[in-house]
Amino acid sequence: LQVLNEKKLQEVDSLWKEFETPEKANKIVKLKHFEKFQDTTEALAASTALVEGKLSKNLKKILKKIVAKDAHEQLAVADAKLGGVIKDKLNLSCIHSPMVTELMRGIRSQIEGLITGLPSREMAAMCLGLAHSLSRYKLKFSPDKVDTMIIQAISLLDDLDKELNNYIMRCREWYGWHFPELGKIITDNLTYCKCVRKVGDRSNFASSDVSDILPEEIEEDVKAAAEISMGTEVSEEDINNIIHLCDQVIEISEYRTQLYDYLKNRMMAIAPNLTVMVGELVGARLIAHAGSLLNLAKHPASTVQLLGAEKALFRALKTKRDTPKFGLIYHASLVGQTNAKNKGKISRMLAAKTALTIRYDALGENTSAEMGAENRLKVETRLRLLEERGIRRISGTGKALAKTDKYQNKSEVKVFDPSGDSTLPVVSKKRKIQEVEEQDTEVPVKAKKFKAEMKEQTAVEDDEPVKKKKKKKDKEKQAEEEEEILNEELPTSPTVEVRQNYIPFWQYTCVALLFHYTLFMTTLICLQNTEKKKKKKKKVKNEDED
Repeated sequence: LQVLNEKKLQEVDSLWKEFETPEKANKIVKLKHFEKFQDTTEALAASTALVEGKLSKNLKKILKKIVAKDAHEQLAVADAKLGGVIKDKLNLSCIHSPMVTELMRGIRSQIEGLITGLPSREMAAMCLGLAHSLSRYKLKFSPDKVDTMIIQAISLLDDLDKELNNYIMRCREWYGWHFPELGKIITDNLTYCKCVRKVGDRSNFASSDVSDILPEEIEEDVKAAAEISMGTEVSEEDINNIIHLCDQVIEISEYRTQLYDYLKNRMMAIAPNLTVMVGELVGARLIAHAGSLLNLAKHPASTVQLLGAEKALFRALKTKRDTPKFGLIYHASLVGQTNAKNKGKISRMLAAKTALTIRYDALGENTSAEMGAENRLKVETRLRLLEERGIRRISGTGKALAKTDKYQNKSEVKVFDPSGDSTLPVVSKKRKIQEVEEQDTEVPVKAKKFKAEMKEQTAVEDDEPVKKKKKKKDKEKQAEEEEEILNEELPTSPTVEVRQNYIPFWQYTCVALLFHYTLFMTTLICLQNTEKKKKKKKKVKNEDED
């Protein structure tokens, strides 16, 4: 296309008005050269080259023709990378600016009017086909990348496991009536069915050779148990039906092993990094649960961690309990290796790394499993550190141990001090009595002498009658004087006064409780009286109104 009026292109903001109708667009731009593609593959090759910023062969030929005619003119290019390639190879001056992008947008909107001889239906069909083929090319769509085969294979594998368990239980129970001891001796289900199919009746164990199925020690135990078995006798028809059931079990188990190998190969082809991280079965179950590998790639790591535990998650949210820590990822080998304490941490880290590997497998171009191996190694080192319980630095060298200060617990036992409970002086009864006795013993020396003399005098007076009245009067005066001295010298003990004036604490509490109780009862009675008065007033009003 050739630009006719370059002055109008300078007004970038109002350029869209010039492309409102096909007539206006023909005044600005004119078709100079047009060449058709032969088929869709050629169109796809040209479009992919343009997307990647490369120069296709057809475009190179057309540009050489233009160079021969108009070498002095400039070429407007929508992609700056493509313009650089054209300039290097063909020495053409290319322009890329906001004005060019607006011009390309206007040409795209009026392309049907600019190129004559193309019906609108055919143009839409061609655009749709090219868009589908281009999207397939971008996503690297191939039959090897079809993940629906994995979804069907893992669901069939689960169904086969259920059917095998039911068949084997029925076979053991059925043949157990005839030979119950065989189920305890042979624990493997497949060898049990093979042994029953080869021998049949328990009486044939003595003559038959089962060395290709069982080791020598177990074979001897089986033959010895067959001779002294407590089972019931069965007919040949029953044995034939049991053998037919054993054939079914053996066939299904062989098909299961074949299906597992097929699933393993498909997983390594479609999602190699995911299989390295979590294994074939867990990876296939994750893809089946999400619906496809692309849908699984859209999930964040937290969702990948809880895929398969949706019921438990919503139940925990409803009941406000602890949410689950893992779903289908619990069956991965890395989670199974850890302790119960570290399972949550490892499942979180494993989910983060698996989310990266899933996106790499779904949208990446490389099909190697190097990224998955690197991430698995990181998870294994983290697991080893958790098991060793080594506190290491996350950043830096990673070898130096983090410095931790020693913690010393200093326990101080504090005793309750009851002296702060009440302001009254609290002294025990024994101590008060001892203090009073000590004060009584500290009597002055004059009082002691006076008492001793008084005792002697009384004893003398009892023995001999007094003859003279004057002597009696003098003695009475002396006694009165000495009593006054005693009363002055003997101090009164303060502890006795405290004992006389002391009121116990429980009496205070009782009085306070009685006071509060009386207040409460009086308020209740007042409230009841007010309510009764209100009711009476209402009744009187109602009667007056009637």
